[in-house]
Amino acid sequence: MMYELDKLHPEYGFASHKGYPTKQHLEAINKYGVLENYRFSYKPVQEACKKNKNVVQ
Repeated sequence: MMYELDKLHPEYGFASHKGYPTKQHLEAINKYGVLENYRFSYKPVQEACKKNKNVVQ
């Protein structure tokens, strides 16, 4: 699943890590927005949503 997400959204680096707790991924969330398949209950995702209202579909 992560490799498929990487094909759709390579800027998030899903192929090189397996989720969003990494520094690289958190930076991508803040730069590019939150993807619609994220867990919105996860605090870093909530924080990114507060900063950037953009949800990428």
